[in-house]
Amino acid sequence: MELERATSMVLDIWLSFRTLPVWVQVWVAFILVPVNLLPLAFLDQPQGHLIAWLAISGMALNVPIMLGARGMSGAMALPHILCWVPLVIIATLLLFSEDRLSPAFAGFLWVLLIVDITSLVFDFRDAARWLRSRRAP
Repeated sequence: MELERATSMVLDIWLSFRTLPVWVQVWVAFILVPVNLLPLAFLDQPQGHLIAWLAISGMALNVPIMLGARGMSGAMALPHILCWVPLVIIATLLLFSEDRLSPAFAGFLWVLLIVDITSLVFDFRDAARWLRSRRAP
């Protein structure tokens, strides 16, 4: 029974994801998630552990939200804001610091900034919509 319920929940989440516009599915699956997992390749770089922790936490904290909602929810923007705003600040400070960054890490930080700032533009809008919907009578 538990396996059946867990399978049903995973299927509900998958079906919810598949109802998103195709461009959002592509963005999430092929850009957002891979780029935010890539800091694992740079753990030896300045602030590498912190950057990896913030990048991955912004995604991992969505798991309980998806499970609770049994699908996609505007609340999923909140962990992105919580984790990726500090991440963007740290990455920006690193790029403009006097620290010697490897060219690969510096290039990656630019990609991470572009991707996560783009995501945050949508996340602030989605979070505001979700919070307004929670206050509606």
